[in-house]
Amino acid sequence: MPVTSVVKDAESLTLTVHAEFPVKVSRLWDAYLDPRQIEKFWGPVEYPATFTRHDAAPGGRTHYHMTSPEGEEFHGYWEWNEIVDQKFFEVTDGFANADGTPNAELPTTRMVFSFDPQPDGTKLTITANFDSAADLEQEVDMGMIDGTRSAMSQIEQVLIDLRNYARTFTTEAQILSDTQIRVSRIIRGTRDQVWQAHHDAALMKRWLLGPDGWKMTECVLPESVGGTYRYRWEPETGTEGQGFGFTGELLELLPKSYERTTEQMIDTDYPPTINESTFAESSEGTLLSIVITYPDAQTRDMVLATGMTDGMEASYARLESLL
Repeated sequence: MPVTSVVKDAESLTLTVHAEFPVKVSRLWDAYLDPRQIEKFWGPVEYPATFTRHDAAPGGRTHYHMTSPEGEEFHGYWEWNEIVDQKFFEVTDGFANADGTPNAELPTTRMVFSFDPQPDGTKLTITANFDSAADLEQEVDMGMIDGTRSAMSQIEQVLIDLRNYARTFTTEAQILSDTQIRVSRIIRGTRDQVWQAHHDAALMKRWLLGPDGWKMTECVLPESVGGTYRYRWEPETGTEGQGFGFTGELLELLPKSYERTTEQMIDTDYPPTINESTFAESSEGTLLSIVITYPDAQTRDMVLATGMTDGMEASYARLESLL
Protein backbone atom coordinates (compact mmCIF):
# COMPACT_ATOMS: atom_id res chain seq x y z
CA MET A 1 0.00 0.00 0.00
CA PRO A 2 1.69 3.29 -1.09
CA VAL A 3 -0.15 5.48 1.47
CA THR A 4 1.93 5.68 4.63
CA SER A 5 -0.28 8.10 6.57
CA VAL A 6 -3.31 10.39 6.38
CA VAL A 7 -3.26 13.25 8.89
CA LYS A 8 -6.25 15.45 9.66
CA ASP A 9 -5.29 18.69 11.40
CA ALA A 10 -8.35 20.61 12.61
CA GLU A 11 -6.21 23.50 13.82
CA SER A 12 -4.48 24.18 10.50
CA LEU A 13 -7.58 23.09 8.49
CA THR A 14 -5.59 20.58 6.46
CA LEU A 15 -5.76 16.95 5.43
CA THR A 16 -2.36 15.58 4.42
CA VAL A 17 -1.66 12.33 2.61
CA HIS A 18 1.85 10.85 2.60
CA ALA A 19 2.72 8.11 0.10
CA GLU A 20 5.87 6.46 -1.23
CA PHE A 21 6.50 4.86 -4.63
CA PRO A 22 9.46 2.82 -5.93
CA VAL A 23 9.83 4.92 -9.11
CA LYS A 24 11.65 8.08 -10.13
CA VAL A 25 9.99 11.45 -9.68
CA SER A 26 9.70 11.84 -13.46
CA ARG A 27 7.66 8.64 -13.76
CA LEU A 28 5.21 9.56 -11.00
CA TRP A 29 5.02 13.15 -12.27
CA ASP A 30 4.07 11.96 -15.75
CA ALA A 31 1.34 9.76 -14.29
CA TYR A 32 -0.33 12.81 -12.77
CA LEU A 33 0.03 15.07 -15.80
CA ASP A 34 -1.09 12.54 -18.43
CA PRO A 35 -4.91 12.31 -18.60
CA ARG A 36 -4.65 8.75 -19.91
CA GLN A 37 -2.85 7.72 -16.73
CA ILE A 38 -4.34 9.82 -13.94
CA GLU A 39 -7.85 8.73 -14.83
CA LYS A 40 -6.83 5.16 -14.03
CA PHE A 41 -6.27 5.98 -10.36
CA TRP A 42 -7.87 9.33 -9.51
CA GLY A 43 -11.24 7.90 -8.53
CA PRO A 44 -11.90 5.18 -5.94
CA VAL A 45 -11.80 1.63 -7.28
CA GLU A 46 -15.59 1.47 -7.69
CA TYR A 47 -15.79 4.98 -9.23
CA PRO A 48 -13.44 5.16 -12.23
CA ALA A 49 -12.59 8.62 -13.52
CA THR A 50 -12.66 10.14 -17.02
CA PHE A 51 -10.64 13.29 -17.75
CA THR A 52 -11.91 15.47 -20.60
CA ARG A 53 -9.51 18.39 -19.99
CA HIS A 54 -6.19 18.44 -18.18
CA ASP A 55 -3.93 21.39 -19.03
CA ALA A 56 -1.16 21.62 -16.49
CA ALA A 57 -0.24 25.30 -16.57
CA PRO A 58 -1.05 28.33 -14.41
CA GLY A 59 -4.52 29.46 -15.42
CA GLY A 60 -5.34 26.05 -16.86
CA ARG A 61 -8.23 23.81 -15.94
CA THR A 62 -8.97 20.13 -15.44
CA HIS A 63 -12.43 18.66 -16.02
CA TYR A 64 -13.24 15.12 -14.94
CA HIS A 65 -16.07 12.93 -13.73
CA MET A 66 -16.27 9.72 -11.75
CA THR A 67 -18.85 7.08 -12.66
CA SER A 68 -20.63 5.00 -10.03
CA PRO A 69 -21.42 1.28 -10.47
CA GLU A 70 -24.98 2.37 -11.32
CA GLY A 71 -23.76 4.72 -14.06
CA GLU A 72 -24.27 7.98 -12.19
CA GLU A 73 -21.66 10.64 -12.91
CA PHE A 74 -20.04 12.91 -10.29
CA HIS A 75 -18.20 15.86 -11.80
CA GLY A 76 -15.20 17.79 -10.55
CA TYR A 77 -12.69 20.39 -11.71
CA TRP A 78 -9.25 21.79 -10.97
CA GLU A 79 -8.05 25.34 -11.48
CA TRP A 80 -4.25 25.26 -11.89
CA ASN A 81 -2.59 27.90 -9.71
CA GLU A 82 1.12 27.08 -9.86
CA ILE A 83 3.40 24.40 -11.22
CA VAL A 84 7.15 23.78 -10.93
CA ASP A 85 8.31 20.94 -13.16
CA GLN A 86 8.83 17.68 -11.24
CA LYS A 87 8.71 19.55 -7.92
CA PHE A 88 5.11 20.44 -7.06
CA PHE A 89 1.85 21.77 -8.40
CA GLU A 90 -1.03 23.56 -6.71
CA VAL A 91 -4.65 23.45 -7.81
CA THR A 92 -8.02 24.57 -6.53
CA ASP A 93 -10.18 21.44 -6.45
CA GLY A 94 -13.95 21.65 -6.51
CA PHE A 95 -17.16 19.86 -7.32
CA ALA A 96 -18.90 20.62 -10.61
CA ASN A 97 -22.30 20.39 -12.20
CA ALA A 98 -22.92 18.12 -15.19
CA ASP A 99 -22.14 21.00 -17.59
CA GLY A 100 -18.76 21.54 -15.96
CA THR A 101 -19.63 24.72 -14.09
CA PRO A 102 -18.56 24.88 -10.42
CA ASN A 103 -21.07 23.63 -7.85
CA ALA A 104 -21.09 26.52 -5.37
CA GLU A 105 -23.07 24.53 -2.82
CA LEU A 106 -20.09 22.27 -2.05
CA PRO A 107 -16.67 23.29 -0.67
CA THR A 108 -13.48 23.85 -2.65
CA THR A 109 -10.01 22.96 -1.42
CA ARG A 110 -6.53 24.23 -2.27
CA MET A 111 -4.45 21.14 -2.96
CA VAL A 112 -0.66 20.99 -3.14
CA PHE A 113 1.04 17.94 -4.64
CA SER A 114 4.75 17.74 -3.69
CA PHE A 115 7.17 15.24 -5.27
CA ASP A 116 10.37 14.55 -3.31
CA PRO A 117 13.11 12.20 -4.57
CA GLN A 118 14.16 9.42 -2.21
CA PRO A 119 17.07 6.93 -2.48
CA ASP A 120 14.67 4.17 -3.46
CA GLY A 121 11.89 6.14 -5.18
CA THR A 122 9.63 9.12 -4.62
CA LYS A 123 7.74 10.53 -1.66
CA LEU A 124 4.45 12.14 -2.61
CA THR A 125 2.75 14.55 -0.21
CA ILE A 126 -0.75 15.81 -0.99
CA THR A 127 -1.99 18.60 1.28
CA ALA A 128 -5.62 19.68 1.08
CA ASN A 129 -6.23 23.13 2.59
CA PHE A 130 -9.79 24.01 3.64
CA ASP A 131 -11.45 27.38 4.23
CA SER A 132 -13.20 26.33 7.43
CA ALA A 133 -13.53 23.52 9.94
CA ALA A 134 -17.03 22.89 8.60
CA ASP A 135 -15.68 22.37 5.07
CA LEU A 136 -13.03 19.98 6.37
CA GLU A 137 -15.55 17.91 8.28
CA GLN A 138 -17.98 17.90 5.36
CA GLU A 139 -15.34 16.46 3.02
CA VAL A 140 -14.33 13.84 5.59
CA ASP A 141 -17.99 12.89 6.14
CA MET A 142 -18.37 12.52 2.36
CA GLY A 143 -15.65 9.84 2.42
CA MET A 144 -12.58 11.80 1.33
CA ILE A 145 -10.13 9.78 3.43
CA ASP A 146 -11.39 6.35 2.41
CA GLY A 147 -11.82 7.48 -1.18
CA THR A 148 -8.24 8.76 -1.30
CA ARG A 149 -6.86 5.51 0.09
CA SER A 150 -8.89 3.51 -2.43
CA ALA A 151 -7.82 5.67 -5.35
CA MET A 152 -4.14 5.65 -4.47
CA SER A 153 -4.13 1.90 -3.98
CA GLN A 154 -4.29 1.68 -7.77
CA ILE A 155 -1.24 3.81 -8.59
CA GLU A 156 1.41 1.14 -8.11
CA GLN A 157 -0.20 -1.15 -10.66
CA VAL A 158 -0.72 1.77 -13.03
CA LEU A 159 2.97 2.64 -12.83
CA ILE A 160 3.86 -0.96 -13.71
CA ASP A 161 1.25 -1.47 -16.42
CA LEU A 162 1.87 1.83 -18.16
CA ARG A 163 5.67 1.85 -18.14
CA ASN A 164 5.80 0.91 -21.81
CA TYR A 165 2.38 2.33 -22.69
CA ALA A 166 3.41 5.79 -21.54
CA ARG A 167 6.40 5.71 -23.85
CA THR A 168 4.53 4.63 -26.95
CA PHE A 169 5.23 7.21 -29.62
CA THR A 170 2.20 6.49 -31.79
CA THR A 171 -1.14 8.20 -32.20
CA GLU A 172 -4.03 6.52 -30.43
CA ALA A 173 -7.72 7.29 -30.18
CA GLN A 174 -9.74 6.44 -27.07
CA ILE A 175 -13.52 6.60 -26.87
CA LEU A 176 -14.53 8.65 -23.82
CA SER A 177 -18.31 8.72 -24.33
CA ASP A 178 -21.01 8.44 -26.99
CA THR A 179 -19.92 11.79 -28.41
CA GLN A 180 -16.27 12.20 -27.40
CA ILE A 181 -12.90 10.69 -28.29
CA ARG A 182 -9.41 11.61 -27.11
CA VAL A 183 -6.52 11.43 -29.57
CA SER A 184 -3.10 11.34 -27.87
CA ARG A 185 0.50 11.38 -29.07
CA ILE A 186 3.81 11.99 -27.30
CA ILE A 187 5.89 14.12 -29.67
CA ARG A 188 9.64 14.19 -29.15
CA GLY A 189 10.15 17.92 -28.84
CA THR A 190 9.75 20.68 -26.27
CA ARG A 191 6.33 22.15 -25.57
CA ASP A 192 7.47 25.45 -27.12
CA GLN A 193 8.52 23.63 -30.29
CA VAL A 194 5.32 21.60 -30.59
CA TRP A 195 3.13 24.61 -29.86
CA GLN A 196 4.97 26.70 -32.46
CA ALA A 197 4.62 23.90 -35.01
CA HIS A 198 0.83 24.18 -34.63
CA HIS A 199 0.79 27.99 -34.92
CA ASP A 200 3.23 28.76 -37.73
CA ALA A 201 1.55 28.52 -41.14
CA ALA A 202 4.79 27.98 -43.08
CA LEU A 203 5.86 25.19 -40.75
CA MET A 204 2.43 23.56 -40.75
CA LYS A 205 2.57 23.28 -44.53
CA ARG A 206 5.69 21.12 -44.13
CA TRP A 207 4.26 18.51 -41.75
CA LEU A 208 0.43 18.67 -41.49
CA LEU A 209 -0.08 16.62 -44.64
CA GLY A 210 -1.55 13.29 -43.59
CA PRO A 211 -0.44 10.31 -45.71
CA ASP A 212 2.28 10.74 -48.33
CA GLY A 213 1.09 12.20 -51.61
CA TRP A 214 -0.81 15.22 -50.29
CA LYS A 215 0.09 18.89 -49.97
CA MET A 216 -1.38 21.67 -47.83
CA THR A 217 -2.36 24.44 -50.20
CA GLU A 218 -4.03 26.81 -47.75
CA CYS A 219 -3.27 27.56 -44.10
CA VAL A 220 -4.90 30.65 -42.61
CA LEU A 221 -4.63 30.97 -38.83
CA PRO A 222 -6.77 33.01 -36.42
CA GLU A 223 -5.15 36.13 -34.99
CA SER A 224 -7.02 35.97 -31.67
CA VAL A 225 -9.98 34.39 -29.88
CA GLY A 226 -13.03 34.83 -32.07
CA GLY A 227 -10.96 34.63 -35.24
CA THR A 228 -11.33 31.91 -37.87
CA TYR A 229 -8.93 29.48 -39.49
CA ARG A 230 -9.01 27.68 -42.83
CA TYR A 231 -6.98 24.66 -43.98
CA ARG A 232 -7.08 22.95 -47.38
CA TRP A 233 -5.26 19.95 -48.88
CA GLU A 234 -4.90 18.73 -52.48
CA PRO A 235 -3.48 15.45 -53.84
CA GLU A 236 -0.09 15.52 -55.50
CA THR A 237 0.10 14.50 -59.17
CA GLY A 238 -0.49 10.77 -59.41
CA THR A 239 -2.27 10.53 -56.04
CA GLU A 240 -5.92 9.53 -56.04
CA GLY A 241 -8.47 11.60 -54.17
CA GLN A 242 -10.18 14.96 -54.18
CA GLY A 243 -9.14 18.07 -52.32
CA PHE A 244 -10.81 18.93 -49.03
CA GLY A 245 -10.50 21.40 -46.19
CA PHE A 246 -11.66 22.50 -42.76
CA THR A 247 -12.62 25.79 -41.22
CA GLY A 248 -13.56 26.87 -37.74
CA GLU A 249 -13.38 29.45 -34.97
CA LEU A 250 -10.93 29.84 -32.09
CA LEU A 251 -13.09 29.81 -28.96
CA GLU A 252 -10.53 29.77 -26.12
CA LEU A 253 -6.76 30.05 -25.79
CA LEU A 254 -4.20 29.48 -23.05
CA PRO A 255 -0.87 30.10 -24.83
CA LYS A 256 1.46 27.09 -25.09
CA SER A 257 -1.00 24.93 -23.15
CA TYR A 258 -4.60 24.77 -24.39
CA GLU A 259 -6.95 25.86 -27.15
CA ARG A 260 -10.56 25.13 -28.02
CA THR A 261 -11.92 25.46 -31.55
CA THR A 262 -14.82 24.49 -33.73
CA GLU A 263 -14.13 22.45 -36.86
CA GLN A 264 -16.29 21.90 -39.93
CA MET A 265 -15.50 20.40 -43.32
CA ILE A 266 -15.66 23.04 -46.05
CA ASP A 267 -18.54 22.82 -48.54
CA THR A 268 -20.47 20.25 -46.49
CA ASP A 269 -23.46 20.46 -44.19
CA TYR A 270 -21.85 18.17 -41.57
CA PRO A 271 -22.33 19.67 -38.10
CA PRO A 272 -19.15 21.11 -36.56
CA THR A 273 -17.15 19.42 -33.85
CA ILE A 274 -15.55 20.98 -30.78
CA ASN A 275 -11.81 20.28 -30.58
CA GLU A 276 -9.86 20.83 -27.34
CA SER A 277 -6.08 20.52 -27.66
CA THR A 278 -3.78 20.32 -24.64
CA PHE A 279 0.02 20.52 -24.77
CA ALA A 280 1.68 19.05 -21.66
CA GLU A 281 5.36 18.59 -20.88
CA SER A 282 6.51 15.06 -20.07
CA SER A 283 9.83 13.38 -19.46
CA GLU A 284 9.68 11.95 -22.99
CA GLY A 285 8.73 15.13 -24.87
CA THR A 286 5.35 16.82 -25.26
CA LEU A 287 2.06 15.02 -24.78
CA LEU A 288 -0.53 16.33 -27.21
CA SER A 289 -4.10 15.40 -26.26
CA ILE A 290 -7.06 16.35 -28.45
CA VAL A 291 -10.58 15.78 -27.13
CA ILE A 292 -13.08 15.89 -30.00
CA THR A 293 -16.80 16.26 -29.29
CA TYR A 294 -19.15 15.06 -32.04
CA PRO A 295 -22.89 15.72 -32.34
CA ASP A 296 -23.69 12.01 -31.89
CA ALA A 297 -22.20 8.51 -31.75
CA GLN A 298 -22.95 7.82 -35.41
CA THR A 299 -20.86 10.78 -36.56
CA ARG A 300 -18.09 9.82 -34.14
CA ASP A 301 -17.89 6.28 -35.52
CA MET A 302 -18.10 7.44 -39.13
CA VAL A 303 -15.10 9.75 -38.68
CA LEU A 304 -13.05 7.09 -36.86
CA ALA A 305 -13.72 4.68 -39.71
CA THR A 306 -12.10 7.05 -42.23
CA GLY A 307 -8.62 6.23 -40.93
CA MET A 308 -8.27 9.63 -39.29
CA THR A 309 -5.83 8.32 -36.68
CA ASP A 310 -3.48 6.88 -39.32
CA GLY A 311 -3.40 10.19 -41.15
CA MET A 312 -2.64 12.06 -37.93
CA GLU A 313 0.17 9.62 -37.08
CA ALA A 314 1.78 10.21 -40.49
CA SER A 315 1.70 13.94 -39.84
CA TYR A 316 3.11 13.71 -36.30
CA ALA A 317 5.91 11.40 -37.43
CA ARG A 318 6.76 13.97 -40.10
CA LEU A 319 6.72 16.72 -37.47
CA GLU A 320 9.18 14.77 -35.29
CA SER A 321 11.57 14.49 -38.22
CA LEU A 322 11.50 18.28 -38.54
CA LEU A 323 12.01 18.87 -34.82
